[in-house]
Amino acid sequence: MTNDLTPKAGSSFWLHLLWPFLLCFGITAPGVYFKLSGTHIDPVLGMFAFGGAVVAGAFVLGWISEAAELDLRGGLSIALLAVIAILPEYVVDFFFAFSAGVQSAAGQNPPPMAAYASANLTGANRLLLGLGWPAMAFIGYLAMRKMRDAKTGLAPKFGVILDSEARVDLAFLIVASVVALIVPLTHQFDLFTGITLVALFALYLIRISSQDKEEPELEGLPALIGALPKWTRRSFLFVAAALAAFVIIVVAEPFAHSLIEAGHALKINEFILVQWLAPLASEAPEFIVAIMFALRGKPALGLAILVSSKVNQWTALAGSLPIGYALGGGQGALPMDAVQVEEFALTIAQTVFGVAILLSLRMGKLDVIALFSLFTVTLVFPAPEIRIWVAYLYFAIAIPLLVYRFRELRMTLKAPFLKG
Repeated sequence: MTNDLTPKAGSSFWLHLLWPFLLCFGITAPGVYFKLSGTHIDPVLGMFAFGGAVVAGAFVLGWISEAAELDLRGGLSIALLAVIAILPEYVVDFFFAFSAGVQSAAGQNPPPMAAYASANLTGANRLLLGLGWPAMAFIGYLAMRKMRDAKTGLAPKFGVILDSEARVDLAFLIVASVVALIVPLTHQFDLFTGITLVALFALYLIRISSQDKEEPELEGLPALIGALPKWTRRSFLFVAAALAAFVIIVVAEPFAHSLIEAGHALKINEFILVQWLAPLASEAPEFIVAIMFALRGKPALGLAILVSSKVNQWTALAGSLPIGYALGGGQGALPMDAVQVEEFALTIAQTVFGVAILLSLRMGKLDVIALFSLFTVTLVFPAPEIRIWVAYLYFAIAIPLLVYRFRELRMTLKAPFLKG
């Protein structure tokens, strides 16, 4: 299905267009009602009600962000779509950071919420790179093998090859990782570092807005939206975006609280729930969009989406933490305990390793195995002493690889300054 469709005269077109949105907003209804009515519910039920609202709202934002490419061009388009893409994660993580500032202003030092803000950020980043990137190669390989086998009987080689434009993303990941090193070195996340990361995000948006963009080829639900007349489409997108953003902003606070309280009720480490369940909920639509491209035999496009998302998270999302802390009334830098410092160091190491792999613009079988295996080790064995050794291992592999690929590294660092 492409974006040259036209609405049908009958009700079939509108049924296919509207039912996914009605379903999603129906899923958000319980969480919004519980919050606005002030109803107190069981924390485990709340985790599913408010978490379901976040996921459903994120799906709506994902659909409209694709369709909006028809109407938005240049830097404004890139900026709006990037903000839309990270809104669910941003709102949840910003709430944790803001709450930490409120706790600090009230005399709670260190503020308990600071740990959750860091957990959500590092979990989101490591999940994206350790699970999302390898998934693109594996699913894409299976999809292409099936298509090739039907035609020639020959199996394709395992791997994903990115376009040269991906070097811009990789360059910003390198610079952001260097800036992020300030956090584990100083054991705090200061406002200047946060503003620097947000500024990097702004520069990233300016740079990629200069790249030549082809007319988007929409499929599925975004194609149905794209088939609407121009002003009908724009009105539809605006209303859907406003409703989804409203839902996510309303349920972010109770979702965060329900994760912590559900952890206590279920005797599960609430830090783990915040670190893995919250990012999984907010990133589900993004993963599904990328997976759909891989299933269609376009794993490079799926991987490019996730690499760009990693840039957004590692700059704007990370930089928002000390800003949120300051707005909440926190004085000085967002404090980091030993566990948070270790989490940040591990996330930086994984990011550097991921960049070193993609400097060749190809992710092969050994790369996928290494990324997924090391991520799984940190997931299965959460002990700090194991995680810090995994961080050392990331660096031990990445640094020689960066030296070996020094020519590609130099090309990558120059990429943002070349004309798009």
